[in-house]
Amino acid sequence: MANEMMRRNDWLDPFFDDFGRHFFGNMQPTDQVLKTDIKETEKNYVANVDVPGIAKDDIKLNYQDGILNISVKKTDFNDHEDKDGNVLMSERHYGAMSRSYRLPNVKEQDIKAHYEDGVLTITLPKLTADEKSPHQIGIE
Repeated sequence: MANEMMRRNDWLDPFFDDFGRHFFGNMQPTDQVLKTDIKETEKNYVANVDVPGIAKDDIKLNYQDGILNISVKKTDFNDHEDKDGNVLMSERHYGAMSRSYRLPNVKEQDIKAHYEDGVLTITLPKLTADEKSPHQIGIE
């Protein structure tokens, strides 16, 4: 009976459900991560990043050495407290977040970004086969 209960794991307290993952692995809560979808087509990489509530001026993009870096910051935070200063619950966050993605062989000068309705869309055109070929250096 006890072995059967241990195999099912439904006897555990809910506190311990994700304990191992939070303690040993993903230390950053999932609501504080830049949630990103990246798709690859024949000609482009297209990244869609959720950044709701972030001003366009607080988003920084950088592409260097085959890595796309995205960083955002949110500095304003409005509390909704009562006349005594009590806040019953606050789940909104402020601070800085960043993510990096390895996306090789990109035409750096042609990268485009568009921000609308809390979604940042970054289009990174790929180099063609001719552009990828190594530059030959002559020896004197």
